Amino acid sequence: QVQPVESGGGLVQAGGSLRLSCAASGSMFSTNTVRWYRQAPGQKREFVASITGGGSTAYADSMKGRFTISRDNAKNTVYLQLNSLKPEDTAVYYCLPAYGNWGQGIQVTVSS
Repeated sequence: QVQPVESGGGLVQAGGSLRLSCAASGSMFSTNTVRWYRQAPGQKREFVASITGGGSTAYADSMKGRFTISRDNAKNTVYLQLNSLKPEDTAVYYCLPAYGNWGQGIQVTVSS
């Protein structure tokens, strides 16, 4: 199974931006759907965004217009651009590729 590795998290002030990356090896990753989820402390893991192998995207309603998912298949990497961040976006963000495992997660902390 595909094992992704997330990177790019950190601490940012409200209104700031971050770009998360999800990298994995193999054609299964580059040709299939990859999803981002997040889990805030004490909350259930929730869907953030997805991108198909062909580049079609979908977003949770609360993230539309602020977050952008994209992929670079030559680099076997999926990106999640986080803009206009709010303190309530603070969470561990996870990548989940189709036919794959959860990544280890990456912390995003937004200060007010």
